[in-house]
Amino acid sequence: MAPPQPRLGLLALAILLALCPAASADPRTSVAGQTCAPGTAVSGSTLADNFVPAMDELNTNVSAHGFGTSAVGSGPNTVFGLGQCLRDLSSVDCKLCFAEVRSLLPKCYPRVGGRLYLDGCFGRYGNYSFFGEALDAATDARVCGTEGNYTGPADPRAFEDAVRAVLANVTAAAAAEAPGSQGFGAGSAAVGAATAFAIAQCWESLNATACAQCLRAASDAVAPCAPATEARALFAGCYLRYSTRQFWNVNATAGSDSSGHSGILWILLGSFLGAFAIVLVIAFLAWKKRILSRRKGCNSFIDMYGDGLSVRIAQSSLSFKYEELRKTTNYFDPSNKLGQGSYGAVYKAVLPDGKEVAVKRLFLNTRQWADQFFNEVDLISQVRHKNLVKLLGCSMNGPESLLVYEYYFNKSLDLFLFAYGCQPATCLLSYLWVRMFKKNTSRRRNLTWDLRVDIIQGIAEGLSYLHGESEIRIIHRDIKASNILLDDKLKPKITDFGLARAFGEEVTHLTTGVAGTFVLQRLHGS
Repeated sequence: MAPPQPRLGLLALAILLALCPAASADPRTSVAGQTCAPGTAVSGSTLADNFVPAMDELNTNVSAHGFGTSAVGSGPNTVFGLGQCLRDLSSVDCKLCFAEVRSLLPKCYPRVGGRLYLDGCFGRYGNYSFFGEALDAATDARVCGTEGNYTGPADPRAFEDAVRAVLANVTAAAAAEAPGSQGFGAGSAAVGAATAFAIAQCWESLNATACAQCLRAASDAVAPCAPATEARALFAGCYLRYSTRQFWNVNATAGSDSSGHSGILWILLGSFLGAFAIVLVIAFLAWKKRILSRRKGCNSFIDMYGDGLSVRIAQSSLSFKYEELRKTTNYFDPSNKLGQGSYGAVYKAVLPDGKEVAVKRLFLNTRQWADQFFNEVDLISQVRHKNLVKLLGCSMNGPESLLVYEYYFNKSLDLFLFAYGCQPATCLLSYLWVRMFKKNTSRRRNLTWDLRVDIIQGIAEGLSYLHGESEIRIIHRDIKASNILLDDKLKPKITDFGLARAFGEEVTHLTTGVAGTFVLQRLHGS
């Protein structure tokens, strides 16, 4: 799997855009709309395993061709992906736009599907092949502008007529060009003193008939929005937008003109200056990285996610290489899997020196997951207590975020309290299997009342330390049996600080906000 695009690449692109405006204009990364499918995955971890390579393959295809599809996995957890940039975007703008899609689309996880419409590009994933879909009555939508109605020099009814005219023009142009010219149309129409601008785009996976069907429905949907100054149609197979201003990139859609030779010269000059600047930036960042690497073990999260991230984490001294950890888990072999939570799966690993550790693998690399990662590393790296799991390190230099903890043979408390971690209320079949066929339940019998009291006392001591004795006051917010590990002497260790929060001494930890695992809260009545 290819790692996420580093910040260096985006910085270099930004410099190129500044020095060579003829090569690019506006990637239009504003979110027009996002919808997530109602169903959840049959297996969240399998979906995640398929999602990451599917998005990597999709990104490669879109970056190379402006459009792409992907399909990874089999059965109900197969991940199908589709992405496309609008045809007025340059190659650079397309990469910038779709990078934002990769960042935001995973917000739909663990739903089985999701769509994300930006004003310059589109991304979608699902658990079935949807590539030929033109319409979807359940999710197709229009968005009428929120900036008010037309107040130009002409009568609003003239603007409405201009909108209908331009929609007819661009939809006809796009439908006529699909397939072959990627079903794209852009233009303007004037009625009196009123002018409307519009753009239409079909996804390349549609044939000409399906493209025309989608655009007709989209045009019928957005036309009534006038006299609103802006409107968009977000359909399964196409995107349509009108406005009172020209919003697309003219250079990308216009043909050659009399200034072609001078334009080429400017492009060559800008490319040369941009390349020179990129070389300087690369040299500077390489030098800076060598300096920082002497002070920190993990690669900087700033390189992966951009500015605005925790300085404490970016300069962490924790150090593990992604590929080395991947090998120690036998490439995340399912036989080494210890458990799974809301944000990641945990695997047993054996380091080169023979030490056994637990590696927590976050499902996805988005800002939401990055925040989870930062929070856990930031908090747990500052505390030390006999009843808290010790964080040994982290990996930030690969396509996934990894945490490395001490390994405990007895695993989690829920395996002792319930039949192999499965509560009767949520896992009836497994419970009946244990009861009927007397599957080994020796772990449950190992918990004498004295041991139970010791475990309760140890958990209480750990929480007391977090709440009032550590240098930074921490509220865990997700204490449950699966987040309590037991060592070889059945001493409890609190783990999973992803939802924990730090509080000042003067701030109360009491809150009515919901946190933790929803299913357990509902079962327990909290």
